Amino acid sequence: METVNSARKVDMQNPGSDLSEQIKAATKEIHVRAENTQLMLSYQKGQITLPQYKLLLCSLYEIYKALEEEMDRNASHPGVAPIYFPQELARLETLERDLEHFFGQEWRKRVIIPAATHRYTQRLRKIGEGNPKLLVAHAYTRYLGDLSGGQVLGKITQKSIGLSSGEGLSFFSFPGVSSPNRFKQLYRSRMNSIELTKEEREGVLEEAIMAFELNIQVFDDLQKMLNVTKEAYGDQEKAKTPAIIPSLSIVQLSLGICVALATVGMGIYVF
Repeated sequence: METVNSARKVDMQNPGSDLSEQIKAATKEIHVRAENTQLMLSYQKGQITLPQYKLLLCSLYEIYKALEEEMDRNASHPGVAPIYFPQELARLETLERDLEHFFGQEWRKRVIIPAATHRYTQRLRKIGEGNPKLLVAHAYTRYLGDLSGGQVLGKITQKSIGLSSGEGLSFFSFPGVSSPNRFKQLYRSRMNSIELTKEEREGVLEEAIMAFELNIQVFDDLQKMLNVTKEAYGDQEKAKTPAIIPSLSIVQLSLGICVALATVGMGIYVF
């Protein structure tokens, strides 16, 4: 209900404004919430850890896999075509490179994600099949967020976890975008050109708020996974048991979450 009310309030206050500005206004409050999740606060303090980053990459992979497959499938749809920039924005291959760097060639068998990430991908699949115009809300919040903060977050990550080269940081790089500011202007112009009825526009605003909410849930679930891992290791130290269970296995056993066996062709922010 809060999501609907926020979207309607913005729509009534700014009936003639651009869609990009309306999304920005509608998501202002929830954007602050996202920035204050424990994971994002760690980033802001320059204290991101390798376990945090690796788990984040796993979830981002699943989210972008769903998003980009739905964008590809609906590339000619009038609500998607104006904002379809696979050469400039696609993140899936960059995430695959990063995951292979950290987990090796068998990384697909080691990808682990929380329930919140499943909910996120399921939502993307649902709207991609039934209402593709809503994909603009997710594409805008994800891609422009990544493009805006990519360089800064990449440097923070590199320094925090001690990466000596650019390996493992491909996600933050957009080689197809020579000028992020000019590209963002183009992107906003394109999304503002999408023809929407009043009801459809209100739906996009509601979906943008939902996109932030889904991201917050993912961040919170990832942090819970890490907390359980720490507790499990702490219990092992107290018991002085000789066997050490790998951290990902501890999380899997403790939370009963699902391991995603991501394969190519199967049909996913940093803010």
